[in-house]
Amino acid sequence: MNGRKRHIAVDVSGLPLFAMVTTAGINDGPLGRDLFFRLRLAHPEVTLAWADSAYSGLVDWSNTFLALTLQTVARPKGQKGFVVLPKGWGVERAISWIMRARRNIRDYEQLPQHSEAHISWTLITLTTRRLTKPIRKRHATPPSEDPAPRPVRIRTRSDVIRLAPTPLR
Repeated sequence: MNGRKRHIAVDVSGLPLFAMVTTAGINDGPLGRDLFFRLRLAHPEVTLAWADSAYSGLVDWSNTFLALTLQTVARPKGQKGFVVLPKGWGVERAISWIMRARRNIRDYEQLPQHSEAHISWTLITLTTRRLTKPIRKRHATPPSEDPAPRPVRIRTRSDVIRLAPTPLR
């Protein structure tokens, strides 16, 4: 089978952790061992992972060998066609962010590692933009009408740290 599969891990806020590209002919089940092993190496702080039902055979293996609690999210019984899975929206959104990069729409690379490098480059760009993007106020008021200084929000990987601005001396 021609083509590539893109496997991506995101945190709970939707920021990408890492991506892996394989040929489309490989089944997801056996590939999951490599996928979760690489996730554990890259991010040892991850202790819980939600995965597609294709990885359901790896629940005991990941708990025993990786100390990673794996919960599979299955589609509701009797549903036909496309169904939005409860925890899968973050991954689908991250894949759509990747595909917005023009270079990733078509795959002209000979090796999956080259495709993986382009996707990693896109993920780095996306993550830095998301982490450094200023948060806009919903109801902007002119600075002269603002009665008190408001806290500033700084985005981190999965936390929001609130800081109060201090006057310069």
